[in-house]
Amino acid sequence: MLKHLLLLLTAFLLAAGCGQRPSEPLEINLDDTDIGELQISSETINEIIQNIASPIEVPALIQELNVPYSNQYLADPETISGSTNSTDMAYALGALCADLGYLNVYNRTGEASNFLSGIKQLADALEIGQFFDHATLNRLAETGSDPDSLMFLSVNSFNNMDDHLRENGRGELSSMLVAGVWVEGLYLSTQVAKQNSNEELTAMIGEQKLILNDLLLILNHYQDDETIAGYIKDLETLKSVFDEVKITYEVGRPQTIERDGMIIVVQSESSHVDMSDETLQKIIGITEQVRNMHLNIKA
Repeated sequence: MLKHLLLLLTAFLLAAGCGQRPSEPLEINLDDTDIGELQISSETINEIIQNIASPIEVPALIQELNVPYSNQYLADPETISGSTNSTDMAYALGALCADLGYLNVYNRTGEASNFLSGIKQLADALEIGQFFDHATLNRLAETGSDPDSLMFLSVNSFNNMDDHLRENGRGELSSMLVAGVWVEGLYLSTQVAKQNSNEELTAMIGEQKLILNDLLLILNHYQDDETIAGYIKDLETLKSVFDEVKITYEVGRPQTIERDGMIIVVQSESSHVDMSDETLQKIIGITEQVRNMHLNIKA
């Protein structure tokens, strides 16, 4: 999302620099350009990763919409934790972290043990298990006495594992970890959308167009890896459908507010997602195919 915010800020500064203040809100159509051969620095990759994935972001939105819990959305940790390819393991680890986030948000701590074990197995195989406090997390899950601590430690463990990978020259695995979280989160939201018509959920799914473009920017940095190239190809198929989604941002008047004893200017904005039901159904179908294929799940 960072680059889109920068576009909006640039547009505002240009107008101000020319001595202009828009009398009406400025509407900007952000049609994304081809990301093909664009090269980005490691620093930029790190910034994008930090803005892409959180294991609890999508589950929290689903829960806020009062959608009932369903374990049918979740992967089987015993099935997907047996890969021997480090790239596939990092992807599966991300997917399990997203599913654990779903369990935590719905306070289904009693069902988390298998996921914690699967995550621990993958993390150990990737030599990042020291950042996943399985004993404490499992104790919290079994007792169910402190769900907030369980959620905090789960997210903190994910962040620490991801940070370690990026800080130790294993950025390709960090990217796959993030890809696993994002695809599984999209899968959860699209599966909910199959049975629950909700404008807010539909808009959130449509906005993933922007996140997918950012994710592909990262993955293309490692496209020489044959396994990652396969993931890129499948996500490009999903991107071709997301290209049908139109997102416009409307920038309103800047507002002056007081915060911590200081006067600051805040730029307000709103977004609009234009996506047909036909496009939504295609996104649902392709997401399910891509997710199941890379987690070795037979539909």
